[in-house]
Amino acid sequence: MEFKQFDVNKLMYVTNRPELVFTEGSGMWLTDHNGKRYLDYLQGWAVNALGHSPQCIQDALVAQGKKLLNPSPAFYNAPSIELADLLTDNSVFDRVFFANSGAEANEGAIKLARKWGKKNPAANGDARFEIITFKHSFHGRTIATMSASGKDGWDTMFAPQVPGFPKATLNDLASVEKLINKHTVAIMLEPVQGEGGVIPATREFMQGLRKLTQQANLLLIVDEVQTGMGRTGELFAYQLSDIEPDIMTLGKGIGGGVPLAALLARESIACFEAGEQGGTYNGNPLMTAVGVAVMKELLKPGFMQTVRERAEYLRAGSLKLSAKHGFEGERGEGLLRALQLGKDIGPQIVEAARNMGPVGLLLNAPRPNLLRFMPSLNVSNEEIDQMFSMLSDVLVKLGH
Repeated sequence: MEFKQFDVNKLMYVTNRPELVFTEGSGMWLTDHNGKRYLDYLQGWAVNALGHSPQCIQDALVAQGKKLLNPSPAFYNAPSIELADLLTDNSVFDRVFFANSGAEANEGAIKLARKWGKKNPAANGDARFEIITFKHSFHGRTIATMSASGKDGWDTMFAPQVPGFPKATLNDLASVEKLINKHTVAIMLEPVQGEGGVIPATREFMQGLRKLTQQANLLLIVDEVQTGMGRTGELFAYQLSDIEPDIMTLGKGIGGGVPLAALLARESIACFEAGEQGGTYNGNPLMTAVGVAVMKELLKPGFMQTVRERAEYLRAGSLKLSAKHGFEGERGEGLLRALQLGKDIGPQIVEAARNMGPVGLLLNAPRPNLLRFMPSLNVSNEEIDQMFSMLSDVLVKLGH
């Protein structure tokens, strides 16, 4: 494929991409190689917690880049220690392992749970290794995390799967109980199934899972790669249900746009031994310095309250648009929300919105019958109004 001055044929094909190259970004806006601007409601799939190229991240990269990039994970570095302190001081966890992606953090969580299960076997001495996950869940694209995921078709895509991930149904506690056996070591879930269609776990279900895991001596793992770092209106989504998990994974928003993720665990669960977990770039000071900058922004007085206010504004706008066009409402938590279309027109809307002019709109349809909104956490009411105005124009043009 060639367009203008760009030959993209040297990039390995992994997905269909439109014929545009983004060259600049600021806040909620992206600019392509032709100078066209786009209002961005993907934000790198909820990665850019503070929008594109926020000043605090620019400053952190420049300052740390002049000091130290990577001394290797065989040594301590100051930014990783500071970020670990910030995360543990503001959560129920005691230990942190830094990684480069959400999938890698989830892979680490699986390893840690199985290690803990080996040290805490069943009453008859049998090994415990099975982790109950959920239909329609998404935990990453490594072989193990694809096996843990509940996406349709992933059980055969790179067969054979890694065994040990029976699938329950979200918000159905009985379906979880049926799967527990002598080999079960943990239950792992997203507090909101993002790729599955922005489906929140109910407060009652989360509390029921915590009670069930405590009674059965199982670990509760929350995959907060998409929901963590303020996305749901709380710093971490588990806080919405007033529970205390055993393990949590973070990604996307923690780096605000750079490759950073984290695996967090309680002291009694953190049982890795030397050589069992690592990685060349894990916890490097350049990325963790950015994580510190992001975390400090989220912890500023009033920031999370503003996220909750913007979330309510987005929710109200979605309901108004839904009523106007005869859709089926909306759902979600915080600034991770979905407009339920009631018909499979999502991909059509996404393409038309991107191609509208002179300004485009970037949207996402993880399921064909809905649109997912993932703006930056500091999105303005005016940018929310502008999105709905543009989206309404697209719907009218398409006859919806």
